[in-house]
Amino acid sequence: MNALDDVAILIPAFNGQADLERTLRSFSEPSMVRVLIVDDGSTPPIVAPSIDGMDIAILRMPQNGGIEPALQAGIDALARRGVRYAARIDSGDLATPHRLAKQRAYLDTHPNVAVLGMWTHVVSTSGAPLFDLTPPTDPAAIRRAMLLRSCFAHPSLMLRVDAVVAAGNYRADYRAAEDLDLVLRLMARHDGANLPEFGLYYELNETGISATKRRTQVMSTLRLQWRYLRAGNPLDWIGIVKNCAHLLLPYRALRGLKAKLLKRSASARTHPH
Repeated sequence: MNALDDVAILIPAFNGQADLERTLRSFSEPSMVRVLIVDDGSTPPIVAPSIDGMDIAILRMPQNGGIEPALQAGIDALARRGVRYAARIDSGDLATPHRLAKQRAYLDTHPNVAVLGMWTHVVSTSGAPLFDLTPPTDPAAIRRAMLLRSCFAHPSLMLRVDAVVAAGNYRADYRAAEDLDLVLRLMARHDGANLPEFGLYYELNETGISATKRRTQVMSTLRLQWRYLRAGNPLDWIGIVKNCAHLLLPYRALRGLKAKLLKRSASARTHPH
């Protein structure tokens, strides 16, 4: 495995010291890992934990301003420090062994790829398995479906820092959809890909952005879909229709339907007729 001296984990945090530490302790890598915690106005302030194999720094925001400015400040700080790759994860999520080394190795051999995700196990806050996210892996397939579905699990991403800065960094123009906004801008100049293996346990939390800011997220996503719409691509239109349905159906109903469909799809792949 390659050394990870040009990689840094970028994790924003607002309170939740215990969840933050649990997330960072989940990483198991072959060499020292750098970490930048962006403390978004926590009370009390986040304390850098002492974890073997990690060099942890904290960037403190002057006040709680939300994930978008926190991530923007984090990328700017990593760029100033000469970090080449930023690995995203959020407090409460868990990494699989050697996730960072695998992603870095791929990016080193695919210089046209600026955003690289991995497949994701979605679990409850107690750790119980709910469903799996296995989006397309090939850049061409991702490009075709990028407005139909979420082709990346944001906390699984590894990003080229220089490409993110050149694309305009994270921004607050599309609240609660800052990840899709960034990915679409990156893919205007670069490719995106997913490794076809699981790299993340994503905690589905009723207090997370997808639940508490759902309407804001859906409206931001719709604005992005219209902005990047390719009139000749039927998948783009289906994505818009699907997102409109999200405005009408309750969050829990949608979550339950998604879980059933994904489980059925996984069963069909495992037990083909």
